[in-house]
Amino acid sequence: QVQLVESGGGLVQAGGSLRLSCAASGRTFSTYAMGWFRQAPGKEREFVAAITWNRGITYYADSVKGRFTISRDNNKNTVDLQMNSLKPEDTAVYYCAANPRTVLEVIRGINDYWGQGTQVTVSS
Repeated sequence: QVQLVESGGGLVQAGGSLRLSCAASGRTFSTYAMGWFRQAPGKEREFVAAITWNRGITYYADSVKGRFTISRDNNKNTVDLQMNSLKPEDTAVYYCAANPRTVLEVIRGINDYWGQGTQVTVSS
């Protein structure tokens, strides 16, 4: 069983930065592929970024590539999302997700565990 708790959301002006953090409980966290998703009002949840459990290989949605960076610390059981050059269209609730199998499933939204989400609002 893995529990995920996100933090770090808030209100920021366009062009600013935020760092989201996801704290995971459970001894097997280090073997889980992890990801971040977001859901804007009236839209479906969409993939943002993912990271493998062992080599830390990262994947990004085209819309955030070059602006967002996902990282993980298996000693602290955390996965972070550094968001730079934020745009109003980045406004959404951001969710952390965990998958014990493959990062490809993470990207496809097939995840065993989800956090409650944290709100990110970018003003123009």
